Amino acid sequence: MKKWLIVLCSLLMIAGCSNPKSASETNKKNTHSLKKVSVVLDWTPNTNHTGLYVAKEKGYFKDEGLDVNIIMPGDAGADQLVASGKSEFGVSYQESITQARIQGVPLVSIAAIIQHNTSGFASPAAKNIVTPKDFVGKTYGGWGSPVEKSVLSSLMKKENADVNKVSIVNMGDTDFFTAVKRDIDFAWIYYGWTGVEAELRGEKLNMVYLTDYSDKLDYYTPVLSTNENMIKENPDTVKAFVKAVSKGYEFAIKHPSDAADILIKAVPDLDPKLVKKSQEWLSSKYQDDAPRWGEQKQKVWENYASWMFDNGLLEKKLDAKKAFTNQFLPQ
Repeated sequence: MKKWLIVLCSLLMIAGCSNPKSASETNKKNTHSLKKVSVVLDWTPNTNHTGLYVAKEKGYFKDEGLDVNIIMPGDAGADQLVASGKSEFGVSYQESITQARIQGVPLVSIAAIIQHNTSGFASPAAKNIVTPKDFVGKTYGGWGSPVEKSVLSSLMKKENADVNKVSIVNMGDTDFFTAVKRDIDFAWIYYGWTGVEAELRGEKLNMVYLTDYSDKLDYYTPVLSTNENMIKENPDTVKAFVKAVSKGYEFAIKHPSDAADILIKAVPDLDPKLVKKSQEWLSSKYQDDAPRWGEQKQKVWENYASWMFDNGLLEKKLDAKKAFTNQFLPQ
């Protein structure tokens, strides 16, 4: 929570600064100029981000008058960079934006990258962890967030199991496959990347998906974010950005193999086989049952925020209407 107080101070310092003109205004003056903006990722590049790389490679950003720089989060983190205005856009999570807004940091979700939560608790099949009650007596490897214990507890209560009988340790940046061969029994993963990698490795996993046990845990992760000041001062730029990104993800939905090639070209250090297989798995998940890519529902924001509040993760209730918007999505 303290990190958001620091960000809030930064926002107050830059609040009086003038903003660059919108993309449309810039293009009126010079049709050959492009407005430079950046989007900061939440993590190292992967198939959650494919639509961004497609939009850049296929010229969708340029078509909208934008020159977009895709950057890594670094030590500051995507949310802090976007909240402070150092990056116009970012990749975030519903959980993170909810916590930020409760602390008065005006981050806003402008599109859901994936329509439903595809994460869950994974473990090697040999460990026989198939339901939440099997977490008892096991060691969970996490990243040190209070939400982890709350989610574990929420799932285990469904089967009358006690979360205090789980050993919770911080595994930091340790690779999942290394950790479970060493001292970890299970961890929280996105199946679309780590689960698919397990398939390629020939290592069978058992998955306990959050959405199998609670509708309130079917939240948007990840999402695209910006801040309220950007929406107020440069709505045309936000609209142009979202329109181009929408085309990028729509291309990835229809052409997963070609989209994977674009990501591989942009980030050659990635394992091509993993990118290809992950893209094939994830492409149908981007839009899923939504009427259009990026669509968000107020009920989803309210449900997860109420779950967080009930579990002591929020100091007050969220005003969900201000946390997200669909206004910039193409009609």
